[in-house]
Amino acid sequence: MNLIRFIPATRKTGLAAFETELLALLPRLRRFARSLTHDGADADDLCQVTIEKALIARGSWQAGTRLDSWMYRIMRNAWIDTARARSRAAETFVTEEAGLGVGRAGHAEARVALNEVDAAMRTLPDEQREAVALVLVEGFAYKEAAEILDIPMGTLTSRLVRGRQALMARLGEAA
Repeated sequence: MNLIRFIPATRKTGLAAFETELLALLPRLRRFARSLTHDGADADDLCQVTIEKALIARGSWQAGTRLDSWMYRIMRNAWIDTARARSRAAETFVTEEAGLGVGRAGHAEARVALNEVDAAMRTLPDEQREAVALVLVEGFAYKEAAEILDIPMGTLTSRLVRGRQALMARLGEAA
């Protein structure tokens, strides 16, 4: 459906000029969005939000003024809004994994604690994570774990100590 035919004749020329200039600005807007977001998908989303806002507010743009400045301002403000919303969400909400146990009879605290330990384990280097998992999680003796990993027992002990220290630093002394 062609929406231009529903717009009064006096506004058609202004709308056409707006759309033509907006289309010419798209490559520059995408480049600017990419510089703000450092991510292609986020840049595309930001462009879409910016163009949507501009189309909604096109009545406030005055023909003869710089459309590029107006669009960049809209984009920058949209990016600031997005960044603020993301930081608030990061401060407000727990991870999806932490919320999985909510509502189960009496297991919520334990599940959250396990998810925190799991997240801390993922931050360990592979060799420390292997040592911690075999000895502390799976319950293997030091000698057995060293054999499984095909390393000397002293190396296993060293990795285990470093892994425990990293976990304690990440989770607090309760670990």
